[in-house]
Amino acid sequence: MAMMSRTLRSKTLPLLFRNPKVNPCELWALPSQALFSTHIVGEKPVLVRDFIHSALYDPRHGYFAQRSRSVGVLQKAIKFNQIEGRKAYMKYLDKIYKGSEISWFTPVELFKPWYAHGIAEAIMRTANLSVPLKIYEIGGGSGTCAKGIMDYILLNAPTRVYNNMTYVSVEISPSLAELQRETVGEVRSHLSKFRVECRDAADRKGWGDVEQEPCWVIMLEVLDNLPHDLIYSENQVSPWKEVWVENQDGETLSELYKPLQDSLIKRCIEIIDFEKKHDSQSSALLKAKSVWSKVFPKPRRSWLPTGCLKLLEVLHGALPKMSLIASDFSYLPDVRILGERAPLVSTKKDGSSSDYGSYLDAKGDADIFFPTEFWLLERIDHYCSGWMKLQKDNSSKEGKKRRTIILDTSSFMEEFGLPSRTRTKDGYNPLLDDFKNTKFYLSVPTHNTS
Repeated sequence: MAMMSRTLRSKTLPLLFRNPKVNPCELWALPSQALFSTHIVGEKPVLVRDFIHSALYDPRHGYFAQRSRSVGVLQKAIKFNQIEGRKAYMKYLDKIYKGSEISWFTPVELFKPWYAHGIAEAIMRTANLSVPLKIYEIGGGSGTCAKGIMDYILLNAPTRVYNNMTYVSVEISPSLAELQRETVGEVRSHLSKFRVECRDAADRKGWGDVEQEPCWVIMLEVLDNLPHDLIYSENQVSPWKEVWVENQDGETLSELYKPLQDSLIKRCIEIIDFEKKHDSQSSALLKAKSVWSKVFPKPRRSWLPTGCLKLLEVLHGALPKMSLIASDFSYLPDVRILGERAPLVSTKKDGSSSDYGSYLDAKGDADIFFPTEFWLLERIDHYCSGWMKLQKDNSSKEGKKRRTIILDTSSFMEEFGLPSRTRTKDGYNPLLDDFKNTKFYLSVPTHNTS
């Protein structure tokens, strides 16, 4: 997904690849921002996740609808071994951005083909190659990952594995779907094994009947742009309330707090297990907290990855024997919005980037992207597999249905990739050195999967 430019410090460098390089003349114009606010919210309040979904994905005015034709594709791969070092690499990147009319380059694009090759190697080491290999990629961007993986399998796997494989891209953007076909089609033999399904991966109907065969699902920088919900508490001990967005006068958006009633929010809270933390405390401590909260009340806000929960519920339901590879941000720097797991809301106007102080300011002109707490992603994965529910009900002593591992990007690429290919002359390696705030999540079914 899109990445916003931050600073050149190594810990935030991956955010360079979220750089929406948009000229002022390219920014869409409406009679007023208020009209789009009304369009998002209307007369009835909406949950925060629905507001975010519209701000990002509305087919006419959403952020990605405006920039779906501007995903960056490098004309040729970067030859890192010919670059002197970090300073020269930064200068090279700057030249690329200034010389193109694109919105962003993803990591898989900047480090092609090596990034995709690392993912392909992870699949080949883990997959049961005695059955036909089937891969789904959600949000495949320009198609560079798909082509890189298929290239690697063509060159390194037994011929029968390549000949019998299927690669399906699930892409919500029609323009990106077409771009993916063009990219993969550069190798003619790939076309008979590749197809794009232009649909929303979180819509269960699009997956059809349950697929009982093993398969792989790839999600690169997908989780960060999935809609989230927001819950609010007046102080340290008050019950959580769900947050809605209402349009008060046709121009001003504000928050509305309601008792918890949405089933998706409730399931997400159950997974995070807020109540367990509360119940584990002694009555004396809870009483002290209650007194303290009245004297020094401190409101609490927590962002819930309900979009991730919904997507994984759908995937586990449709593809019960799937293996999953996901990569995303483990933290985001300089976040101004309050709350656990709060997003960055960034826009670019007149050539300069800026961050909004409120998500309500995003009305189709800003990217909204969230950090991923990978321990929580793992809990959601186990929950959607059915294992966590069985444990909570004490209805089964069955073991976990998923085997999972969380790796820093550098660790993943050192294990499965070819780090020497992205190393500059002086030893600097942007793929290993600059992605300190990104991780990989790998999840495969165990023999306990029914």
